[in-house]
Amino acid sequence: MLIERKPWLGLIAASLMMLSCNAGTGGRPLMGGNIGGGDRRAANEAVENGATEPAEGLELPAMRPSSGEQILRRTAYTASYNTENRLPNWVAWHLTAEHTTGKYGRKGIKFREDEDVPEPRATDADYYNSGYDRGHLCPSADCKWSEEAQLESFLFTNACPQVHGLNAGDWNEIEQQCRRWAKEFGSLYIVSGPIFYRGRHKKIGRNKVVVPEAFFKVALCMEGKPKAIGFIYKNVSGNRSKSSYVNTIDEVERITGLDFFPALPDDVEERVESRIDLSDWGLE
Repeated sequence: MLIERKPWLGLIAASLMMLSCNAGTGGRPLMGGNIGGGDRRAANEAVENGATEPAEGLELPAMRPSSGEQILRRTAYTASYNTENRLPNWVAWHLTAEHTTGKYGRKGIKFREDEDVPEPRATDADYYNSGYDRGHLCPSADCKWSEEAQLESFLFTNACPQVHGLNAGDWNEIEQQCRRWAKEFGSLYIVSGPIFYRGRHKKIGRNKVVVPEAFFKVALCMEGKPKAIGFIYKNVSGNRSKSSYVNTIDEVERITGLDFFPALPDDVEERVESRIDLSDWGLE
């Protein structure tokens, strides 16, 4: 089944936005000077020369210097943090087949506040009796390969308030699916984050952590023929097929205001972001 960009999604984009974009440029996100230690030219040359491992930082969305975002570089992931909503704008990571397993599990580890971001910031007390799970963006199970990575996955700058039925249900299923894809294909570049409707937002705790109305996840595979896929999940319980959440990357960009995979050569970016063949991903 082939899914292509849908013009009518622009209407949805008009009613959706990321809260983090409020402090931005009002237009397309700006490109940062460096991308995780590499730059666009290096990434382009790597892909054009047929490299199976493009330049470091290919998973990073375009940086937005004027938005006030704080970039947090961790062992397993990079996060863009928003001080207004006490949440990440996005979390991006490169998941390799080797990183889908490891000896460092989550047992005994608790979420903790991230002292690298200014107060007020999310704390465990904000979530207590809130009715929401502490929902990982970069999953704990993607960080079992390193003790430091596992500990960092439990920072609140890698978490959002998430309905339990989603966190333990369909969201957990797509996390597991991404690990299966990484094992099958060799690696994935993944970005995940919250989405907010226009208008007022529910907040929890003394620090007024904003509750997202939805979440996105996008994945890029550069093994063999490049391909990408996007997903949008409302922050509600449900039990639906993975394909029912699928969107093109272009659609997710219109809804979130983010620019994913900007380090790709323009022709590759256009091709992988505008269409999805579900059979490429083993979905129906």
